[in-house]
Amino acid sequence: MNIGDRVRLLRSTEEGIVRKISSSGRIEVEIEDGFTIPALKSEAVVIHSAEEAYFGRKEEGVEEEKTPLPISKPKDQGLYLAFIPINDQNISLYLINDSQDGYLVHCSEVFGTNHRTLFADKLLSGESKKFDDRILKQLDEWPAFLLRFFPIQAQLGPEKKPFERKLKIKASQFFKHLGEAPLLGKRGYLFHLEQTTQDLDVQKLNFELENIKPKPITEPLKKPAQRIDLHIEELVQDPTGMSNSEMLRIQLETFEKNLNQAIASGMHEITFVHGIGNGVLRKEIQKRLSELRNIQYFKDTQKDKWGYGATLVRIS
Repeated sequence: MNIGDRVRLLRSTEEGIVRKISSSGRIEVEIEDGFTIPALKSEAVVIHSAEEAYFGRKEEGVEEEKTPLPISKPKDQGLYLAFIPINDQNISLYLINDSQDGYLVHCSEVFGTNHRTLFADKLLSGESKKFDDRILKQLDEWPAFLLRFFPIQAQLGPEKKPFERKLKIKASQFFKHLGEAPLLGKRGYLFHLEQTTQDLDVQKLNFELENIKPKPITEPLKKPAQRIDLHIEELVQDPTGMSNSEMLRIQLETFEKNLNQAIASGMHEITFVHGIGNGVLRKEIQKRLSELRNIQYFKDTQKDKWGYGATLVRIS
């Protein structure tokens, strides 16, 4: 069993994708609605393996009959960016190819002159792929999306040009795009990506990529504070509606950022306040510290103040 495998849970009817596997034998399975279910590896089976064992391996050279892809009527066909609500707080982002053509797709967030890649993969005809989750109330803070589409050209037929679409989501317009998402069969907010598109100059893009030179770091290296508070209320403005996994991700990113800065700036020690809670954050922090060579030691600390809800790190 590997991350990305589709599995069926033996004690229920849920199916989903394995998103995390721990050394203790536990897994996290993301089901269709975007929720993550914890389970033991022994409580799940990889779907294709189980069904192959039951029905037998298909004979070599025998092609399976493929069901035609459910493409919409011509007037509705195209490429879509879809925002599908999970609940009243969270929303999942999908790319949908409801057209007859396949594409190589690159989707990124734009921060001024910098980009952060969110998706880079094939999107074949009749496919939909989830690539991110967001908190709906933070909609106005989302950066612009830049989507680039490169047609997978068939041997026959007219040549199709690559194109791109830059999209800044605004709350005043977002909720007017409610409809049923093609292929997914779910209600959501849909943005058709072939309207007002701009042809992409591939030669110009290649030239820009070849001539990108990394900018030298001119900012002086700053030492982090001696004590870093990882309580989620200290890290985000409003954690209401955030899932446990999202909060843990932000806390661990803050931990790693400050630890790296402490090591690079020559600090001898730093304390991370994680609280007691269920111990998940403390366990993950100490696991990661145990894997680093330049950590002299770490220990639970300052019981009188935090009730052993902090870890002192001594840097070698």
